[in-house]
Amino acid sequence: MNPSNAAPLWQPSQERIDGARITRFQAWAAERYGAPADGGYAALHRWSVEELATFWQAVADWFDIRFTTPYESVLADRSMPGAQWFPGASVNYAEHALRTATDPARAPEPALLYVDERQDPRTVSWSELRRQVGALAAELRALGVRPGDRVSGYLPNIPEAVTALLATAAVGAVWTSCAPDFGARSVLDRFQQVEPVVLFAVDGYRYGGKSHDRRDTVTELRAELPTLRAVIHVPLLGTPAPDGALDWSAVTSGDAEPVFEQVPFDHPLWVLYSSGTTGLPKAIVQSQGGILIEHLKQLGLHCDLGPGDRFFWYTSTGWMMWNFLVSGLLTGTTIVLYDGSPGHPGTDAQWRIAERTGTTLFGTSAAYVMACRKAGVQPARDHDLSRVKCVATTGSPLPPDGFRWLHEAAGKDLWIASVSGGTDVCSCFAGAVPTLPVHIGELQAACLGTDLQAWDPQGRPLIDEVGELVVTNPMPSMPVRFWNDPDGSRYSGSYFETYPGVWRHGDWITITGHGSVIIHGRSDSTLNRQGVRMGSADIYEAVERLPEIRESLVIGVEEPDGGYWMPLFVHLAPGTPLDDGLRLRIKQTIREQLSPRHVPDEIIEVPAIPHTLTGKRIEVPVKRLLQGAALDKAVNPGSVDNLELLHFYEKLARDRG
Repeated sequence: MNPSNAAPLWQPSQERIDGARITRFQAWAAERYGAPADGGYAALHRWSVEELATFWQAVADWFDIRFTTPYESVLADRSMPGAQWFPGASVNYAEHALRTATDPARAPEPALLYVDERQDPRTVSWSELRRQVGALAAELRALGVRPGDRVSGYLPNIPEAVTALLATAAVGAVWTSCAPDFGARSVLDRFQQVEPVVLFAVDGYRYGGKSHDRRDTVTELRAELPTLRAVIHVPLLGTPAPDGALDWSAVTSGDAEPVFEQVPFDHPLWVLYSSGTTGLPKAIVQSQGGILIEHLKQLGLHCDLGPGDRFFWYTSTGWMMWNFLVSGLLTGTTIVLYDGSPGHPGTDAQWRIAERTGTTLFGTSAAYVMACRKAGVQPARDHDLSRVKCVATTGSPLPPDGFRWLHEAAGKDLWIASVSGGTDVCSCFAGAVPTLPVHIGELQAACLGTDLQAWDPQGRPLIDEVGELVVTNPMPSMPVRFWNDPDGSRYSGSYFETYPGVWRHGDWITITGHGSVIIHGRSDSTLNRQGVRMGSADIYEAVERLPEIRESLVIGVEEPDGGYWMPLFVHLAPGTPLDDGLRLRIKQTIREQLSPRHVPDEIIEVPAIPHTLTGKRIEVPVKRLLQGAALDKAVNPGSVDNLELLHFYEKLARDRG
């Protein structure tokens, strides 16, 4: 079926369209900046990419970005890589994140709602958050932290992490963080690259009903990070600060008025790390101004967030979605921080948090949605979700069954926003548009200011056909550089080698005739049977509908003799044998729902599926192992959630060889 002909699953009411911030923005930009007044979102998007500089100027104006020195132009150089945004402008991200605190009417309201596995929300008001940031920024300056210095956090998703990030940005220093479930080697692979001068470290965390002590890991980090001038102890488990460390309460008890260092637009805000599975993780540098303006657009227009909203996303500080969540503060929204297991004490844990906190935008992973569906969770029946306007998903494509289940089980008037972007831009290329219909299995549209296209190998755009995800114009949140990449070669090689001057992201997508987007999975792990390219996500969606399959992994291996071997690895539900009957059902399911070409050559049971530390299935390293690569050459051990699982594939390659 051509996706463009499918009837929508959900359509916004006229009242909802009229009330959306993006509608008001379009009418205002039509008056002030020559945007099209008619033609809806499609016309606005076309204008935003054809008149790129004017569009971003309008965004800066609409959100009242405070430039302390004026910009000479919006886009001085639009070449990629190397685009120059708002040269001459000075700005501070943290100042904008805390603007609501200066409004006397709103200062007592909650800026942060924090929930742990005990599910009792704790609030931090705007005024208290601003006070803590002011106190901590003054302490950081007293410790000698200067603009451009790196400040690191080994912290879970707790209010202290938000305060530490904002205080770092207020000083003009560069934030970087890892979640405390990362082992020492994984953290050092990241932090040693950027040489932090301060480490905020938790003593432990709670997950799955248990406390996990991380003090030994912190001791190892301190020993292996020689550039540290100070360590700040965050006693989540109530332990005293170790020798030589400062206690959190001591550095946040003051009443210093926040001083916001005014830095150039392209001054580094934070370093994020790719979930790369070979070599050291890429240390991606994004700018204060670029993130500020991109996130205002994404959260304030696409996600329709503003005062009165409550924004939840299940994430950890080791994933870009945490940084994205913190940016909810830019729009005057209350952000909901949850630290704990996604499914404790039951699979419905995240829905319970939405109910307890009055969440209006509920963000989670596609994997969680599918786990709820499989477990028979009934969110709308069992929880009061009356305040939830939107359920957004990312991390992997939301399968069609996920759309149907959310529509039936979470609410028929629910806006379902499957979104897709990347750590590389800390934002979305395509996803949420509050004024457009939702079609099953599709992201609503490309985002404003993003000239998203699907290209064939010759660089020709495709409609209703699978192609490479490319972005043909610069985005403000694209990396200003990679850390320790002085000539820019690693940055250029990551995105601009295939199509010079055009960002190639590494995903297969289809852009439909009505402008929606379908994500098919990573193009670098593409399956190619008899010349037909297929995305692994399609196979996962079909196979994991079967109740016996917990998770699966499909790999296409080009063999030296010119052959092509395509095994499917399956992690089975407890007590399920992989017998001939199940093998037959798997093959029939794939043949009927996809095509005979998708049917694997072998179905092999595995104890579990390996993932990156941010939860993505590991496909390319497994492919390399199956082609005979040594484990240390195929994968960076610090990037994998369970290295032991990879020995299975290494042995399988030897046995086949």
